[in-house]
Amino acid sequence: MKILLLGEYSNLHATLAEGLRKLGHQVLVVSDGTYIYDYPRDIALNRKGTGRLATAGYVMKLLRTLPRLTGFDIVQLINPDFLTLKAERQFSIYRFLRRHNKHLVLGAFGNDWQWVKRNLEDRFMRYGDFYTEHEDRTQVPHVKKVIDEWYHSEKGRLSRYVADDCDAIVACLYEYVESYRPSYPEKTRFIPLPIVPKEHVKVAGKALGEPVKFFLGIKRKIMELKGMDLFYDVLLELKKNYPDQCEITIAEDLPFAEYVKKMEGQDVILDQAYSYTPAMNALEAMSRGIVCVGGGEPENYEILGEEELRPIINILPDKKDIYQALEQLVLHPERLLPLKEQSIAYVEKHHDYLKVAQQYEALYLDILNPQHG
Repeated sequence: MKILLLGEYSNLHATLAEGLRKLGHQVLVVSDGTYIYDYPRDIALNRKGTGRLATAGYVMKLLRTLPRLTGFDIVQLINPDFLTLKAERQFSIYRFLRRHNKHLVLGAFGNDWQWVKRNLEDRFMRYGDFYTEHEDRTQVPHVKKVIDEWYHSEKGRLSRYVADDCDAIVACLYEYVESYRPSYPEKTRFIPLPIVPKEHVKVAGKALGEPVKFFLGIKRKIMELKGMDLFYDVLLELKKNYPDQCEITIAEDLPFAEYVKKMEGQDVILDQAYSYTPAMNALEAMSRGIVCVGGGEPENYEILGEEELRPIINILPDKKDIYQALEQLVLHPERLLPLKEQSIAYVEKHHDYLKVAQQYEALYLDILNPQHG
């Protein structure tokens, strides 16, 4: 098949492309690399600013690129908002892609209208980005920005249009599956996130007196949205109370290659306080034998059909709960080794990029040949 992956989040499309190419498909990745993170892509569609000259330059580059984005069997969008253009300008680009390619797949991989709507109107989870058991978070600046961008806006209209029109919707997490399934039960398909397993990973227990190494990756613009502010405050308190028993590494807004290099040798990653599930950053760490403290609710394991492995230390978005979880690791570092081993096994079992690419391949073939689906 000839496949176009348009847009990028957290190295998802770049990793998927590797797997699809291993299966013999022709794949083109087009994205802005998510700017500073500089994820790999075949065609770089970077925008240098929001001024008139920068906008004109970006539009010209896009127009020169469009002829290369035709003739594909499958076009997969990372999000309904798939270009760094105002939503109202993306309708025509979407229609162009629709006309000049066979089939179109929408990725449910992040913020969009359906995700915001389900959270605001249905509150279908026990907690999440928009609310917890004890807090309405809709006025938190980063959260409010997401709502304003998507709920009553042109982005929202674009999101609904693409979801209605596309051939399939792929969701990578429990949260996103449950956002789309009520409205699009026939179109929505769950496929896990793709991770390249690491070869020859050696994990070891902690020697007596050896500090536990905690790692926190920060995206400054969305700290409050993903709960990084909670993790940061708790780590500072933990370091104050156990100065010799823990080490803290903060990676802030680094390119992906530098980020994973800084991650090497860590024991624990803290990721996504408001999520039910681990996302790309956590899974990338887990593939290296790093224990994730974050989203590991029962729904995460159920959607994968996982009945034995429980590598994630699940926490609530609450500083006291997070502190207690981290303190237990500092006081009982012997708990880390089995969790590290389970983390590697979990990623290999559910997120191996070749296994994930095979699931995408099956979906694409179903779309191309519905009589065989």
